[in-house]
This record gives sequence, structure tokens and C-alpha cells, in this order.
Amino acid sequence: MAAAAAAAAVGGPQQSQPELPAPGLALDKAATAAHLKAALSRPDNRAGAEELQALLERVLSAERPLAAAAGGEEAAAAGGGGGPGAAEEEALEWCKCLLAGGGGYDEFCAAVRAYDPAALCGLVWTANFVAYRCRTCGISPCMSLCAECFHQGDHTGHDFNMFRSQAGGACDCGDSNVMRESGFCKRHQIKSSSNIPCVPKDLLMMSEFVLPRFIFCLIQYLREGYNEPAADVPSEKDLNKVLQLLEPQISFLEDLTKMGGAMRSVLTQVLTNQQNYKDLTSGPGENACAKKSHEKYLIALKSSGLTYPEDKLVYGIQEPSAGPSTLAVQGFAGATGTLGQVDSSDEEDQDGNQGLGKRKRVKLSSGTKADQSIMDVLKHKSFLEELLFWTIKYEFPQKMVTFLLNMLPDQEYKVAFTKTFVQHYAFIMKTLKKSHESDTMSNRIVHISVQLFSNEELARQVTEECQLLDIMVTVLLYMMESCLIKSELQDEENSLHVVVNCGEALLKNNTYWPLVSDFINILSHQSVAKRFLEDHGLLVTWMNFVSFFQGMNLNKRELNEHVEFESQTYYAAFAAELEACAQPMWGLLSHCKIRETQEYTRNVVRYCLEALQDWFDAINFVDEPAPNQVTFHLPLHRYYAMFLSKAVKCQELDLDSVLPDQEMLMKLMIHPLQIQASLAEIHSNMWVRNGLQIKGQAMTYVQSHFCNSMIDPDIYLLQVCASRLDPDYFISSVFERFKVVDLLTMASQHQNTVLDAEHERSMLEGALTFLVILLSLRLHLAEVWDQEFDPVMVILRTVYRRDVQSAMDRYTAFLKQSGKFPGNPWPPYKKRTSLHPSYKGLMRLLHCKTLHIVLFTLLYKILMDHQNLSEHVLCMVLYLIELGLENSAEDESDEETSVGGPERCHDSWFPGSNLVSNMRHFINYVRVRVPETAPEVKRDSPASTSSDSLGSLQSSRRPKVLQRENSGTAQVFSLVAERRKKFQEIINRSSSEANQVVRPKTSSKWSAPGSAPQLTTAILEIKESILSLLIKLHHKLSGKQNSYYPPWLDDIEILIQPEIPKYSHGDGITAVERILLKAALQSRMNKRIIEEICRKVTPPVPPKKITAAEKKTLDKEERRQKARERQQKLLAEFASRQKSFMETAMDVDSPENDIPMEITTAEPQVSEAVYDCVICGQSGPSSEDRPTGLVVLLQASSVLGQCRDNVEPKKLPITEEEQIYPWDTCAAVHDVRLSLLQRYFKDSSCLLAVSIGWEGGVYVQTCGHTLHIDCHKSYMESLRNDQVLQGFSVDKGEFTCPLCRQFANSVLPCYPGSNVENNLWQRPCNKSMQDLIKEVEELQGRPGAFPVSISSETNLSKEMESVMKDIKNTTQKKYRDYSKTPGSPDNDFLFMYSVARTNLELELIHRGGNLCSGGASTAGKRSCLNQLFHVLALHMRLYSIDSEYNPWKKLTQLVEDMNSQLGNEEQQPEVPILYHDVTSLLLIQILMMPQPLHKEHFTCIVKVLFTLLYTQALAALSVKCSEEDRSAWKHMGTLKKNICDAEKSYEVLLSFVISELSKGKLYHEEGSQECSMISPIAWSPESMEKYLQEFCLPFLRITSLLQHHLFGEDLPSCQEEEEFSVLSSCLGLLPTFYQTEHPFISASCLDWPVPAFDIITQWCFEIKSFTERHAEQGKALLIQESRWKLPHLLQLPENYNTIFQYYHRKTCSVCTKVPKDPAVCLVCGTFVCLKGLCCKQQSYCECVLHSQNCGAGTGIFLLINASVIIIIRGHRFCLWGSVYLDAHGEEDRDLRRGKPLYICKERYKVLEQQWISHTFDHINKRWGPHYNGL
Repeated sequence: MAAAAAAAAVGGPQQSQPELPAPGLALDKAATAAHLKAALSRPDNRAGAEELQALLERVLSAERPLAAAAGGEEAAAAGGGGGPGAAEEEALEWCKCLLAGGGGYDEFCAAVRAYDPAALCGLVWTANFVAYRCRTCGISPCMSLCAECFHQGDHTGHDFNMFRSQAGGACDCGDSNVMRESGFCKRHQIKSSSNIPCVPKDLLMMSEFVLPRFIFCLIQYLREGYNEPAADVPSEKDLNKVLQLLEPQISFLEDLTKMGGAMRSVLTQVLTNQQNYKDLTSGPGENACAKKSHEKYLIALKSSGLTYPEDKLVYGIQEPSAGPSTLAVQGFAGATGTLGQVDSSDEEDQDGNQGLGKRKRVKLSSGTKADQSIMDVLKHKSFLEELLFWTIKYEFPQKMVTFLLNMLPDQEYKVAFTKTFVQHYAFIMKTLKKSHESDTMSNRIVHISVQLFSNEELARQVTEECQLLDIMVTVLLYMMESCLIKSELQDEENSLHVVVNCGEALLKNNTYWPLVSDFINILSHQSVAKRFLEDHGLLVTWMNFVSFFQGMNLNKRELNEHVEFESQTYYAAFAAELEACAQPMWGLLSHCKIRETQEYTRNVVRYCLEALQDWFDAINFVDEPAPNQVTFHLPLHRYYAMFLSKAVKCQELDLDSVLPDQEMLMKLMIHPLQIQASLAEIHSNMWVRNGLQIKGQAMTYVQSHFCNSMIDPDIYLLQVCASRLDPDYFISSVFERFKVVDLLTMASQHQNTVLDAEHERSMLEGALTFLVILLSLRLHLAEVWDQEFDPVMVILRTVYRRDVQSAMDRYTAFLKQSGKFPGNPWPPYKKRTSLHPSYKGLMRLLHCKTLHIVLFTLLYKILMDHQNLSEHVLCMVLYLIELGLENSAEDESDEETSVGGPERCHDSWFPGSNLVSNMRHFINYVRVRVPETAPEVKRDSPASTSSDSLGSLQSSRRPKVLQRENSGTAQVFSLVAERRKKFQEIINRSSSEANQVVRPKTSSKWSAPGSAPQLTTAILEIKESILSLLIKLHHKLSGKQNSYYPPWLDDIEILIQPEIPKYSHGDGITAVERILLKAALQSRMNKRIIEEICRKVTPPVPPKKITAAEKKTLDKEERRQKARERQQKLLAEFASRQKSFMETAMDVDSPENDIPMEITTAEPQVSEAVYDCVICGQSGPSSEDRPTGLVVLLQASSVLGQCRDNVEPKKLPITEEEQIYPWDTCAAVHDVRLSLLQRYFKDSSCLLAVSIGWEGGVYVQTCGHTLHIDCHKSYMESLRNDQVLQGFSVDKGEFTCPLCRQFANSVLPCYPGSNVENNLWQRPCNKSMQDLIKEVEELQGRPGAFPVSISSETNLSKEMESVMKDIKNTTQKKYRDYSKTPGSPDNDFLFMYSVARTNLELELIHRGGNLCSGGASTAGKRSCLNQLFHVLALHMRLYSIDSEYNPWKKLTQLVEDMNSQLGNEEQQPEVPILYHDVTSLLLIQILMMPQPLHKEHFTCIVKVLFTLLYTQALAALSVKCSEEDRSAWKHMGTLKKNICDAEKSYEVLLSFVISELSKGKLYHEEGSQECSMISPIAWSPESMEKYLQEFCLPFLRITSLLQHHLFGEDLPSCQEEEEFSVLSSCLGLLPTFYQTEHPFISASCLDWPVPAFDIITQWCFEIKSFTERHAEQGKALLIQESRWKLPHLLQLPENYNTIFQYYHRKTCSVCTKVPKDPAVCLVCGTFVCLKGLCCKQQSYCECVLHSQNCGAGTGIFLLINASVIIIIRGHRFCLWGSVYLDAHGEEDRDLRRGKPLYICKERYKVLEQQWISHTFDHINKRWGPHYNGL
């Protein structure tokens, strides 16, 4: 009602209303709107309607903004305040106010939303959105769901995948036409419309008045803004300008659609109401503006090649005259052809093609005039129709598309919109063809069409009412017609066939894709496909369309020089055939599954054969293909083949009823056979002059995405032809096509007129392979065997020949492992499944004389060692014989018929066609044509023979007279002549007039270079049968005389119950045995003959005379053979040496050969180590002048810093709540400790109390190879000059080890002298502890006590300095500068001993965190700690510690006056010795000693330090326990204090420590927060002992490792419980007489250098004075956490989807955007932007930056959108692969398949192992520079 009133109001007189204020004043919009709403609510609302109309007329006037858009600045200035934008904003404000009727707009929106019956989701998305598709729930294949609906529905166990939307789409949840209701999500399951109240009438009343006017205004803007592009230069800029201006209006409409169902139905009314449209746009009124607008509209229509349906358009006419009605209403006759010439705008053909195009189109236009109207007539009757027209004209702006799609949940709109879309289909195609942004436009078109055509009900309706199928087929045909060229296949001059030109943009850019994709989409609906298959006219048109692709992209073989330009058009050709022909075919086939659909198949086959017949006529095809031409595109053949296959398999059709006559079958087989032969030629490099692209075509043809639609139908069609044609004809055709007829002669030499000698062998293999595939492939013939290895399938499916070999290698390895066959097996061609009855004829190929002659000849040639025959040929020959025996017809193998076989054989080689009987037939003499030079010529021939060669071409010239001179000879036979004869027979049989067909001679056969020698006739004595040849072959293969013995002579059972396995493993010998057994089984006669042959067998007869020339070649061969053997032997020796070397040096993970890799020879008495240089190969010691060095890789590592005190690894956060805080990592704890020490104590002393290198420590590893340092320098020089290097940077000193190619970046000089300190140092010492302590002190004080004096610069010391520089530069400055005074020597000192610490700690981690396994572990083999220690010690001794503060003194001497130690107040005190890290002290002490170190001194240092460590353990224990425990222990210890062994009793010592420490304030302040630190456990003596041992163990482990490296002692293996006692005795801490019966007590290892209680008092005193001021910190420093567990990467969730859903939309914390390529660090869980410029800092992208901060240059990132892991190592990166695999164990890189992925724990373990062992550089090979751009 309201709408009608509005319409009436528009028509009424439009006087301006006096009560409206002048436009200049600021209107009170709300009041006006409320007033109008009230006026319109009255029963008689005419006045209100007029008032509103006038207001809208003024507010929405289209003149201002577009003047601004078109005229630029001046107009904007003229338009007054606010420029062009202001007017629109004002207009929008008005509209919002009016819609809300005076209320607030937001409240109005909320009110409307309350009435939304949301049964459908309908969420519209654009490209790159992540959506889901579930095939289990989908009815249409295009169904898709948004992530939210998918996760809220239940799809467990369904076949779903996630995908990235390419074009955009919409969510189908709730739409039961597209998906099953069971898959709806929780929100859309409830049909909620029932309980939604009715919409109050007045709520949307204003909308019904305002919106038509608003939309018309929008259309006027669009009309105004469109200017035809001048001279074909598209004015995209102008279009975009208009669109930007209209952005707010379109967004406003889009927001309205999101208000829900109520508002959508109002919009639908407005858009589809024809009256509204007619009134508002009824041509020019008085309004000049409207008139201009209408003119623009008509111009736009005309320029689009469309006519407004009136012939004489006079602008004065307001009402359209009754022209033809719209397309949507008009019914046509089925469109069969295409239209005449296109109108001017589309004539873009070059002049050359113009005439052809016209002729072509005239030939095709056999249809009615209807298609003309499909293409050219367009009339708009509603806003929706014109809006879509402009959407297309502006090339589908995203906002408009989204607006039109957002309306789809409204059913009425959906139907109207779909019809409108179909009506504009031809126009869409034209716009698409012209568009320069066809990709974007294609995506937008499909975004729309997929929503419309996926719905079967809708598709059916539109098909019935709007001729959807006719329109689509016609539009496609029309589109392709614009790029046709003449076909050059077969008969270039007279060919009438036209094909698409694959070089045209239309095909190259896949411009046709959206239209084809729509067609495939609608064919997926049964009801639509049914109409298509029933409509004969449509089928004819479609076959017409398909024939455009038949024979496209023709290749002509280049015979002389290489092509200049390799065209890449084949991509376009393959894509076009797959998308435009094959996919619609598969769509149609899917509806031909049951018997009732037979009629459809008959229709398709009928029109397909008609099209093929037309094609053969058009290209003038008779019986032989033109030479040296091949096209891979035969879509008509493939349609025919696939429908035949379906007919037999599913529809129970009789095959013969749909097959054509023999002549047609012969034609049909030619082109697919030509492709098979060309494949062999391409693989034989005969097409090499055509460039790489021809290989590309051969590969694409069999590649996995194309094979189902290409090679499979071709082979199937050939199988059908073979089963129906004469077998002799077929076999001879095959060998002729493969050009190997001339090779099939008994003579040892022959001449091939069509093939170079080098190609013969591979072409023969090709021909036999083809026959094997043809006879044994069951893809369409019977059930397929897919469980086991099938070489036939492998050959068919592999793109590269080498893949066949690697499959065979895997098969061989499998047989060896499973013990089934030890030798080199042959491909296991297996017994085939039986054929479908329709195809039984195929097996006649195996029982035709032609094939038997070929097999006989080849066996003979192999036996006589003729050239060009390989084992592969033999393998296939035997397989074909075996196949023949398995498929022989039973009745023919009856003995009696063939008695006296040889006597009755008059006409040819063999008596009959059955293989079983032919096998025993002896052939005595054969006449051959040979070159005069052949050895056979010299022979005297028996006078009575006359026979002819098997297929030399010459023989076909002779008259076919049967000369019967001797009944024992083989008679005249020629393959080619035989084939011609059969062809003639077939032709005569099929039609009488075909006799007149004269084949034009194609004698352009190119002959081999060089003049051919004269041919002459010779007669060979053969006297063999197939059986005798086989037996002799057996002897030849086994290399033994009389090796074959019929097995049934021993065991008659074999013949009665033969066990022939279906799967035969084995080689040639077993194959021959199998065949002979089968032959004997099938005929008693054969059995008897086999036994006879075996009795009198002789070695094979070589040719009788050997000429001098032949002898020469034989000698040559022999010499070559010997040379080859020598070479093999050398290579084998080299390989074994390499292998043994690799085992010792490279063994990364095999503890079983645990021999420490000594770099030197093993005799211990040699005093000097000898090194081999891997560059110059010389051996010798390392000297000061010519030092040798170890090849090492230095890398900064933060692996140690990632240790936590928890065994369980942290989990990767997958919700906002989960966070990872790095406070508990080893690195963080050590940092806190150092900064705490630096706050209170003297800096230089702090730097000696800890180690650094937990983060950014330098790890040194070697491959164990050595080289002279001068050789290394020249090697680096040569690398620098070699530009081909990939993967590493020589300028940064990187190289690969010259021997094992392991990555390295430095050389560590070997210190002259022995490699492991000799026995000399390991004498048991008798000196007392005190003496040793003195000696240690003296040695430390003696400066530079080195054999090499540092003052004299030797080569060695220079190298040591340079390597030290390398070590420093390996890590960043922040990881080595911890001092408060930058650049202080203390810093370097700390850094150097920390390098030693890092390497020891990492080795410990590589051994699993403890030393229980003992031995020299794998890590030890690559260890270079010894050399590293020398370099560090040399540099450490340059810095002497202030002797008054040497920790050694504090450890071993008592001070008289303790107070003097504390220093004065101003100066910060030294770090108390109990706060020192004992392992650091150990390294300082040892590196300060002159090298090499004496064992006794080492043990002394360890003993002294152990006392300190033990005291620290006691102190820590005392702090950890409660006050009660402390007083109890203190009491208990004082009781025992006077026992003899008090110094070695932990109770006594503990009580003493407690009493000493309680003098300070350490134990005070037992405040409430203290209690939290206290573990509530009750301490028992066992648990205390365990605590003390665990506290000391890390020190003991590091010390034992150090001892192992310095003195070469093996580590003992032990149980975990006894690790402490074993290590302490190994270090000499345990007294030798110590008994192990009673429980072990750690205190028994103590050996105090001075009275225990005195020194403890002294140490505690330092702490006491500190804790008086800072009790809290004093306590924290005492508890050192030393029990670090092994480092781990983060624990990942089981299912990849949980990671993906959380991270792919997560915003980056730095730039707060959602990254395009999000990544997450697997070490610490940080979320980063990969390659994101947003987070770039000083030219470093975020991933690189993070890898430096988190891993000191090593980063492990999971790329969220690709599921792969990348490794960053310094300046290089590599793709590691994925740790998430699908259900089949495959990666899904870039989530292309989108199937669910699950964690592969083994892979993740490997990744973690590589991270911990620092072996990324060695194991991953594909590194590239990242230029800081990741």
C-alpha cells in the first residue's frame, strides 16, 4: 500500500511545498522526519507523500556530485562549501533520518534486527578468506561454510577440507538446497521463523518511500559517471573515481542488507518492482538532468553491442513501443548454431583472420535467429536489472558485488536476481573479453554465479524458464569463435577444420574460466544434466564446441636446426582441454551411472561419432597419419572413449551396439596410437630440436592431474579398437608407427630407413612397453589391482623415466629385506585379472602370427647378441609369451590337431595362430635382405630354400607368389605388406566405393645420412623353435651348459597340481622356467619336445666366419669391457674407503661404534700427533711455522638458555589466556643473578663469580678433518673466484670441508705436541695435598709459561689470535659485554672461560644431560675441546688476575684478620666465595695454568673446589629448611662434633654452617612471605643426602667431561643412582680404600686442604657481613638452582587446526594488524609477522630480528598459513618441511588440500634433535640468503 502510494505521489504534480525551510538553513532533520512520518501514517497520505517526494527530489539531486566528479576542481569550487563530498554526506544524513522517522538511526537498526528470521547464514566473504567445504554434508560440490558455522556444526569423521577462497563466496549454512540439514550449525538448525513476531507496519514505512528514490539516484550517478573508453584505452581511472565517490552510498545499502530479513524484503520489493522503475526512469521528463541521464544510458547500451528492443529509438517517446519481449520471458527454439558476424565493438580479429572468421561462422550458423537475441538484445524492467547492468559495465566493483550477494538469503530476490544474471550472461562475456583486469573480474563473476547455480532447484527453474543451457552453450561457442585458426593437421592445404589458437589472450589467460566453471556447476545437477543429455540440438552444438579443441596446438618435429623460439602455448592448451572439455564430460558422466540412463549415452556417442566423422572429412584423412606431427589434444576421441567405458561398466549396454564399422575403428585408432609412438620418440630424444616444451607436453599428458582425462581414455580406446580389429593388422600398425619394422629381421645387420640407429633400441622398448600396457592395463576393462606394486601402472603414471627405476630399486630393496628374492629381480609383471566379456577380443593380439614372428625374431636376436637389444626387451618379450600362455583358447591346444605340424605349414612361418602350438614349431631357414657387408652374405646357402625377411620394407615390392620349394622352409612375410593387405580387405568389406580411394604416397621418409649400402639377399639357417630358443636362453642367462632340467621329471606332482603364484618375484631365469612349465602344462606335445631339446641341447651357434673387420670390433669391445671393469673396481674401492671414513667421522647418531675419533694415529708411544691435510694430502705434525688446523663451525647458541627446571616442555599458547613467560629459563635466572651481584659487589669480582654464554654462547663443532692453514687460505681464494657457489658466503669466511662437504666457517689451530696428554703426565703422584696446592699457586703466578713465547710472533700465535677474533665475532656484542665499564679486560676474561663452559654444557646436553652412558659418545667424536682449550688458555694467560685477589688463596689459606678482608665502606666489597659459581672457578683455575696440564694438579684443583661446592650445598640446604629443622640439626651436629671423622660427616658440617650463618641476619625475618619459599617436606637423612648429591652432580659431570677431553680417559658407564659415586671415584675424590657396602655418603669425598671448621668460618664471615644489610638478597644468592633439565621446543597440539584458528586471525602485538604471513617461534612462542614491512626495524624484518634476540641467530618458525617450518641460521634460511601430516602421512604445504593435519611426533623429535645438536647446517641442504627480509 505504501509503495503504491509512493508511486502515485511521484506521478502527481510536484509543487514545491511552502512549509519546507530554504535549503541554506540547517534543517532540524529529525523534526521534519517525524512530521513526515506522521503525515504518511494518516489514512489519506497523499499530501505527505508529495511533501516527502519534493524533499527527496531536492536532497538527492544527482547534478552536484557528478559535476564535481567530471569537472574536477573548478566544479568543486563552484559547488560551494565542503566540495563534492559534503553534498553526499548531507544526503545520506537525510536518508538515515527519514528511514528512522525522527528517532535515532542506531535504535532504528536495532529495532529492525529484532525481526530477523535468520534461517540462513549468508555471510559473504571476499578473496583470501579461510572457509570450509564438507563433501559429506554438501549436496552441491560448491557448498562452503564460514569458519564459525563449520566449528559450531558437527563434522567429525566427515570428508571436509579447509580452503582459501580465491574469488570470494558466501556461507551456505541453513540452505537445505545446497547442503544436508545434519551439517547445519547450532545457530541455523532451528527454523526460527516460527517464533518471530510480525513486523509492525509503521517501522519500515518510510523505507518503502525513501529507498526507490535513493536507488534511482545511485543509478543516475552511475549513468552520469560512465564515459565510453576512447580508442580502446580503458579509462579505469575515471571509473574508479566514480566508484570512490559512490563508496558511502553503496556502503549504506550494504549496511541495510545486514539488518536482517525484514529490511531485505523491503529492498527486494524496491529492486524488483517494475512499476517503480518505469515511473522513475520513464525517459526524459521536463527535467533536463533526467533527459541527459537517459541518453547516457542508451549510449552505454549501444556501445556494448546491445540494442534496446525498439528499432527506431526516438527520444521523445516515453512509453516503449511493443518490441520483442525480454529474453527472460521469450521462449526460443533450442539454439543450435551460433550467430552471424559480431557487431563492430567486437571485431578485434586481425585482418588476416577476418575472412576466415566470416566463412567459419557462416558454416556454423545453422540455428534459428534466437541466438542473435541471446547475444544482442537487452531490456531493463527493474532497478535490479539496470543495477546489474552497471555493475557489469563498471567491471564488478567489490562493494556492489557484496551488496547484491548480501541480499541472497531473501528467496524472492534470489530467483529474480538469478534470472537477471542469466539475462545479462552474454553481456558479461563480452565485458570479460574486453577487460584488462580479467583475473579480478573472473573472480567476482564466479563469486556471484557460484551462489546462484549451486542450488539445484534454482538452476532447474532457470533452465526451464530462461533457456539457461542454450544461453551458456551459445555464449561459450561465441566466445571461442573469436579466436579460431585453420588447423594444419594432416592435410595443410585443403583442411577445412578450424581450431582455437592457443596463443590468444583468451586462452593464455584462461579468460573463459568463469563461464566454463558455471557450466560445470550447473551440469552437476541431475535435472539440468538430464535436459542437456536429452536435447539433441544442444548436444550437436556442444560437440561443435568440443571440436574447436580437437587437434589444437599441433607440434611439428624439427629435423634440421633447433627452434628459435620455444612457444609455451601448451600450458593454455592442456588447461583448455581439461577445463572446457574434460570437466564438463566428467560432470555428464556422473549422471550416467545406471541402466535407465542408456539413452543418454547413445545420444552422446551418436553425436560424438558424427563430429569425429566430420573431423576426419575436414582434415582429409584416409589411412595413415602425416609423419612428424603430433597433437596431444583429441577431446572428441576421449568423449567417445569415456562414454563407451561407462556404457559397458555401469549401463549394461552391448558394446558392439555403440561401435562404428571397422573402417571408422581403424581411423579412430590412428591418432591415439600416434601419440603413444610420439611419447616414445620424445623420450628417445628424437624431438630434441623442438626444445624443452615438447618434453613438458609429454609429461603433462601423463601427469596426475591430467592422466584420467588424457592418456587413460586414449589407451582404453586403443584397447577397444584392438579387441575388434584384425590382430595382425593392429600389431603390424604398432610396429610401423614406432618405426622399428626394419629392426625386426633375423640378420645381424640391417638398415632402417626411418630411424637413426641410436634411437632404435629405445623405440623398440617403447613399442613393447606399449603392447604390455595395452594388454595388461585394466583401468576400464575389469577391476583394478591397487594393493601391490604394479610396474605397468608405474610406467603409465610416471612423468620421468628415472622414477620407474627408483620404484624398481625400492622393490628390490624390499625383496632383499623380506628375504623373498636375493638377486636383481625383474619387474614383477603379474597375472592379470580376467577381462570383462566385452573386451575378450583384446587377447587375440597374443594369438596372431605377426606377434609370434616378432617374438621369435627378438628371442633369436637376443640369443645371438645382436645390437640394440637390452634386458628390458627380453623381459617384455617373455612377459608377452607368458600372457599368451595364460590366455590361450583351450580347444586349440588339443594335441591331435597339430600332429606333423611342420609338414602342413605351407603358407607362412607358423601353422596356426595359437601360441601354444606355435611355440614348438621349428623354423628351418629364413631368407633375409642384408647389406652386402653383413657376415651372412659370405655363407653358402642350401640350394632349396626360398624365404623372405620379416619386414624389411623392400620386400613389400615383390609379387606375393607362394614359392613352395621345400616344405620345411619359412615362407614370404612382410609386416608392412600384410598391414596394407588387411587394410584393403577391411575397406572393401565396409564399402564398395572405398576401392577408389588412392592413398597419396607420402614418400617423404627421410633416409639415414650417408648413402645406403646395397642390399642383397641371404639365407639363414635357423632350425629353432620358440621353445628351443627359451631353453638356450636359460643356459645363456645362467652362464652354465645344460642348466635347464625339466622339473616334472623329478616330481610329477608339479604337472598335476601346479602352484603358480599370482605374483612372481624373480629374474630372467625364473621367468623362463615359469614359461616352460606353463607350456608343458598346456600341451603334452610341448612337454615331450622340451624333454627332447634338453637331451640334445648344444651351446648357441655363433655366426660361422668372423671377418677381420668384425674381429677388430670384437677386440675393441673386449678392451672396452676390461677398461670398464677396471674402472668399476677402482670406484668400488674408493666407495668403500669413503664409507669407512664416513662411519668414523660423520656418525651422527650411532652409539654402537663408540671409538673416540682420534685425529692422529693410535700408537700411544708416539710423542707428536700427526695430522692429514685434506687439501694437499700430506701428513705431518702441526708446527709453529706451518700449523695445521681443524675444520670448525662456530655458531652462537642460546639452546642452553632455554633449559628449565621442569621436565615437561611448555605448551604453545592457543588461547588468549595462555601465555609463556621466560622468567624460569636458565638464561633469565643467570641474568638476574649477575645483575644482583653487580648491584652490591665490585664489578671485576662479579665477572669472575659467574659464567655467561647461556644466551649467545659460542659453540664450536668440527667434522674432524684437518688441513694446513696455508692450504686453507688458498682454498678460500679459489672459492672466492668461483661464482657458481650457492648457499654460503665466502666473504664471511664460510666454506664447506673439502673432504666431507660439511659446512664450516673457521679453522682451529692444533697445538704442537701430542693430542692427548701422554702417560708421562698420568703417573700416580706421591706428593702431598699441600705441596700440590703450592705448585698450582706458583704455576698460576708464572706469566706466559708456554713453550711458545708470545713475544715472538709465529704463524701459530697469529692463527690463534685470528681464531679468537672469529670466536668473538661469532656472537653479538650484547652477549659478551656484561661489565659496567665497557671494554674492560675482565669482560674478555669472562667471555673466554664462558666459551669453554658453553661447549662443555652443550656436550653434556647432547649426551642426554648425564654421563650414565659413559664411553666416548658421538658428541666426543666431533669434539675439538682440546684444541679449543689451548687457544683459550693462551689468551687467558695474557690477563693475570690481581694476585692479591686470586680465588685460589681464599680457597686454600686461612686469613689472620678477617675484618681486613671486607674493605672499606666506600669501596664495594668482593663477591663472597660462597656466592661464586664453582664450575666457573674450575675453568678459571685450569685455564690460568700453563698447558699441557699435569693430571695431579687437575685433581688437586678439583678436590679443593669440591670442598667449596659442598659447603655451598650445606648452606643452601640450611636456608631451604624450617627453623625447627635447623635447630634440630644444629643440636645433633654439635653432639657428633668430636668424633674422629667429623670433617667428613655432613651432620657435623651442616650444624656448623648453621651456627656460623645464624650469627648474621640470614635466617631472621621469617616473615609470612618467607614461608612460601619453604618446602613443607620433612627432611630425612636420605632426602638430605639426595639433595646434597644433586647439588654437586652438575659440577662433577662437567669436571669429568673436562678430564675426559684433557687426558683422554674414558668415561665409565653406570646406573643413574650411582652416577655420583662413579664420577667422584673417576675424578679421584674418593679415597681408594673406600668400601661400597654401606649406603654411599657424599661427604666421604671431602678432602679439606685446611681445617674444615676454620675455613668454613672464614667463608661464612663474608656472607654474615653482607646479610646484616641485605638479608633477602643474601638468602636468594645462596640458593643456586643448578638442576636444569634438558631444553625442549614448545609442545604442539595434536591437531593443526587449533593452531591455525587461533593464529591466522591474531593481531600482531607490535603493529596491531593481522599479519599477511603470520609465524610463531617454536622456541619461545612469540608471534611475529613474516616478511611484514609493518614491523621492520633498521632494515631487519621481524623474524630475522627475533631469531637474533631469541636464538642468537638461529630461529625456528612455524608459518601459520603454510604449515611448514623455516629455519633461520645467521644470514641464511631454509624450508625445513612440516611436522604436521595428513591421514596419509603427507605434508600439505601452503594448506592447498586443506585436509585435517596431525602432529608427527617423530618429525618433531628430529627437528628438536637438530636444534639441540646444532646440526641444521649439516643436515638441511637447501639454504639461501634471506637479506634480512623475513
